[in-house]
Amino acid sequence: MTLSLWADTAPAQPSRSPLEGPASYDVVVVGAGYTGLWTAYYLSAADPSLRIAVLEAEHAGFGASGRNGGWCSALFPTPWRKLVARSSPAEALRLHRAMADTVAEVGRVVAAEDIDAGFAHGGTLTLARSAAQVTSLRGELATARERGFTDDDLRWLEAGEASALLNASRIQGGLFTPHCAAVHPAKLVRGLARAVEARGVRIVEHTPVREIRPGGVLTDAGEVGAEVVVRATEAWTSRLPGTRRAVVPVYSLMVATEPLPEQTWAEIGLSSRPTFSDGRHVLIYGQRTADGRLAFGGRGAPYHLGSRIDPSYDEEPRVFAMLRDTLRELLPQLGDAEFTHAWGGPLGIARDWAASVGLDRATGLAWAGGYVGDGVGTSNLAGRTLADLVLRRETDLTSLPWVNHRSRRWEPEPLRWLGANAGLRAMTLADAEEARTGRPSRIAKALAPLMHG
Repeated sequence: MTLSLWADTAPAQPSRSPLEGPASYDVVVVGAGYTGLWTAYYLSAADPSLRIAVLEAEHAGFGASGRNGGWCSALFPTPWRKLVARSSPAEALRLHRAMADTVAEVGRVVAAEDIDAGFAHGGTLTLARSAAQVTSLRGELATARERGFTDDDLRWLEAGEASALLNASRIQGGLFTPHCAAVHPAKLVRGLARAVEARGVRIVEHTPVREIRPGGVLTDAGEVGAEVVVRATEAWTSRLPGTRRAVVPVYSLMVATEPLPEQTWAEIGLSSRPTFSDGRHVLIYGQRTADGRLAFGGRGAPYHLGSRIDPSYDEEPRVFAMLRDTLRELLPQLGDAEFTHAWGGPLGIARDWAASVGLDRATGLAWAGGYVGDGVGTSNLAGRTLADLVLRRETDLTSLPWVNHRSRRWEPEPLRWLGANAGLRAMTLADAEEARTGRPSRIAKALAPLMHG
């Protein structure tokens, strides 16, 4: 079994009882991850009289909420052109501004609720480590300027400036955005669960929901009735009847080092704890943790036929080895530092790579998800938006262009297995092409309209 740094270093949480039998609430939330808990948090704050229950198949934070890279960022997965197509450039920009505000909002709640989650609002550094990456990242900056983003949102760093933040190898420049905070994700989700319970919300664990339908949900202990049911199941949505092709679960894996000595940190940098990545196509992501480790992750694990999710898929020795090698190449100052943890888990991707949040008034069924790995911040915006929708409040959030969007379903198997794994293979080949030619990949350019704005 893999060992998650986050689970290993978070305080124990109380054991919560499963559902005893049929029950009734005003709002039932399915899934005790970030989306479900943020929704319950803001609903209970706005209307303490609401009877709210959060039903969880395992334990609070079991899924991506407790395993992710700890980037509370303003990254939003929906391609820009798709946001514009359903609204306008001004509305697309307003959504991205709302995401930037969300980073600060999470920090506000962490402080207000006294959640010790190692929250550090240090921004994100994306390194350019080849000529191709310089071209690509400068292109991203030019596009951002055209869309209305300023230096306060995203700016270019010359090689010396980037190295002063993170003294990585082969730096030729980089992009910096202040709109991100590093967090300990398991501490955040467990602290949020405690805050929700303190507001009178009931969290029911070890209670799988077998079916979501208008008027309630079905569990092994019986039916739980509710006027509104919120589906907050992200990758696990693929296990529910009626939504098996709504998202594909794609695995992302992580490794972490032992706590590093101060001398090593003096050589590496990251003193203000910015999260970091580089311009390659097969995504990598890292952070300096509050206890002085490097937590580092990336894609590369295969999609499993039939959207299967299994604990055995959390472990992919080939990808773990690749991540350790990649981090040592990026930061040779690590020397013989020990890697103490390796873990993984699935995230959810909709067919159009578009996150969405919504409520169908006719059925009382609400949902949020499809975060493509950018859920730490986006789930907070989703929770606030769902609270407004449930309470029938027309606000700036309920008119954002991701609200009530419905993605088309993924193709049946084996087509989605072929497509998902072909995409991963193509991005791997794109990185190899750029390393060989020193120019932006033709493969990546051809696939960009499918996955980017």
